Amino acid sequence: MTQLPAPSPQRAELEKAWARWATAMGRAQGEPVLRHEVVESWERSLRTVDPARAVAPATDRDELGARWADSPLRTPVTELSGELRSITEDAGMVAVVTDDEGTVLFSCGDRSVRQRAEQVNLAPGGCWDEPYMGTSGVALSLHTGRPATVWAAEHLVEALHGWVCYCAPIRAADGRQLGVLDLSTYWDRSHPLILTTVRALVTAIESRLHSESSRPTDRTRLECLGVPRLYKEGKQLPMRPRQLEILALLALEPEGFTPERLHEAVYGDRSVSSSTLKADVSRLRRATDGRIADRRYMLVEPLACDAVELLNSLEAGDLTTAVRLYRGPLLPDSDVPGIVQWREHLDVCLRTAVLADRNPDHALRFGQRCPDDIEVHEHALHLLARGDSRRALAAARLHTALRS
Repeated sequence: MTQLPAPSPQRAELEKAWARWATAMGRAQGEPVLRHEVVESWERSLRTVDPARAVAPATDRDELGARWADSPLRTPVTELSGELRSITEDAGMVAVVTDDEGTVLFSCGDRSVRQRAEQVNLAPGGCWDEPYMGTSGVALSLHTGRPATVWAAEHLVEALHGWVCYCAPIRAADGRQLGVLDLSTYWDRSHPLILTTVRALVTAIESRLHSESSRPTDRTRLECLGVPRLYKEGKQLPMRPRQLEILALLALEPEGFTPERLHEAVYGDRSVSSSTLKADVSRLRRATDGRIADRRYMLVEPLACDAVELLNSLEAGDLTTAVRLYRGPLLPDSDVPGIVQWREHLDVCLRTAVLADRNPDHALRFGQRCPDDIEVHEHALHLLARGDSRRALAAARLHTALRS
């Protein structure tokens, strides 16, 4: 659990400091210093937040992974991540999405701005609700349920005085507040139209969210990274290896296969009759309640699959989710040509992303699944700061890999 910070100085002293800052920035004498909603937020925040704190408290890594995996916001935000990334990179901003408790689940944006945001933990795992980080756009939107802008020294925490944040709540179809979308940038880049952009993006997220909630729930799930399993209604179905291999190929290639191409992907150059493939597909069709089309072998409706989710996460730049999903290679015991090709593709994509990333958590977690990968362990060791107790783990893994 995140520990609440110690009580802070009195509000009057903070208001004086804010007034000095506002005067230095050219505000007219006698102009109102603090908006009423900001004053109220300061009064609530000062019970638990020290304005001198330098960084937002962090959520446990495993808990963060579970929150993002279970969040109804994950799918619509992932679908819109390309647009979010384009907007923020072009405008020099960072975008974050939080849950209903103010914990950041997703972030993207201009590289330099994002790096500065990470210094205050405006990044996945950071806790930005009012009791933890005081007055901010995220905190006000969560508290009031309305769009909010907090500008520069209106933030309670002094480390945020160089920022301006534009936020709006994201709601489910039944009106429940699921979280907040925040676009943040430096105060001298502020512009009132940014809040209009936030509202438009929230509308797009909610539209996808409401559309998704109206669809029938998919209760069938294929797990093919590491230990392969197929679940239906929460129960594991007994499946032959060949059935799982064909189902994984169909999930990974939604456009489907001609009979000839699927035959090649499954049997390669082996002399196997077409009737054998038809029989395998027929058994699989019965096991999946007719999900496979007849003439062109393809899924007639999407199938939840961890390998597909990993690919989508990588495409969205969500490496945290991708690494969490990776429990091992794709169907590791399979020698089916199509599976071998996809296995290599997934492993290369994820490994390349991890080695290019600057977050040691990703290298450590990926290294757990790749005990013989010397370069990954060296990368983790390089990223971990001196004094970090996890250096011992990375060093031990590297030592074992070098001896194997």
